[in-house]
Amino acid sequence: MSTAVTQQPQHLALFGEYKRWLRLSLYTIFLLVGQCTATLLGRFYFDKGGKSRWIASSVQSAGFPILIPLLLYSDKSTNHDSSKTKTEPRRLVMISLYIGFGLMYTGMDLLYAYGLSYLPLSTFALVCATQLAFNAVSTYLLNSQKFTALILNSIVVLTMSVILIALNTESEDRKDLPREKQLIGFFCALAASATFALQHSLLQLYFVKVAKTEETYSSLLRMNFYPMLVATVAGLVGLFGSGDWRSMGREMKEFKYGGVSYVMTLVWIAVTWQIACLGMLGLIFEVSSLFSVVIGNLELTITPILAVFVFHDKIYGVKVIAFLLAIWGFLSYIYQHYLDDQKANQDKTDDGLGLSKVEEQT
Repeated sequence: MSTAVTQQPQHLALFGEYKRWLRLSLYTIFLLVGQCTATLLGRFYFDKGGKSRWIASSVQSAGFPILIPLLLYSDKSTNHDSSKTKTEPRRLVMISLYIGFGLMYTGMDLLYAYGLSYLPLSTFALVCATQLAFNAVSTYLLNSQKFTALILNSIVVLTMSVILIALNTESEDRKDLPREKQLIGFFCALAASATFALQHSLLQLYFVKVAKTEETYSSLLRMNFYPMLVATVAGLVGLFGSGDWRSMGREMKEFKYGGVSYVMTLVWIAVTWQIACLGMLGLIFEVSSLFSVVIGNLELTITPILAVFVFHDKIYGVKVIAFLLAIWGFLSYIYQHYLDDQKANQDKTDDGLGLSKVEEQT
């Protein structure tokens, strides 16, 4: 009798583990597809006539209204679930967090926009690769991240793949810009990468310390919706304060493929960034901020490969090697996570067997 009792929880645990890996796969797809698509559309915007950095940065958070139906459904489901008691964080604490993360989004998007406008694409990608190293430090300090040989291998190999892409990517000549502006672009991209890494670590800290008693799906949606709302308001303030809003009409008329294409480009940039952010938050919640950044860095290698087909960029053997290195680094991290899960399941099984032996003796 005791054996049957202990076997059932093991089957349930195995089923729960399959569901968790399914969620991880879904969040990974969201992040990669959303980020790759948004990046390609962002390049399309600048290549075909877009020039405003405030428009490019503001639109990244402006897609938050698409989450309203999901948020309402999630809140309705949570209210109907009276069997679970959840300790809600204080409202003032949550408002402060939403504002803080929202302003971080605004600053980060603007810094990235300045970096991209003042640097060649190759240099910009090279600087962005530092976000993985920044995050490794911040997760070690804030989240007590443990590093194994496989994780270090993943970080090094992924960084190498981005460096190869950056050093061999054809890009526009920026000799038309003075060296002072190129230095500004470098430090803006570096600051954005550091902010990106810190934000991921703080989000992991939030999910562990604050949102651990909340319903997962609802907390993910709220942590995406409200900071994006704050970021959109801050972006609109910057857009109107800088006067860039006056250039939207001119950009629409001068856009190579017409006004409708201009509007749809901005709309889909907004939508795809929301999809990417949902994937990012899901991976931070389920695993860690470092895991999310590893997946994000994989995009820096995949996007130049996709640009070969979308924008007819030249293909180099180095790009293929960089892509293979990125896959290697990604699989190294996934394998380490698989080993950790196997060890955790084995520990649970050993505990269950120990408990069943005690029950048999009694």
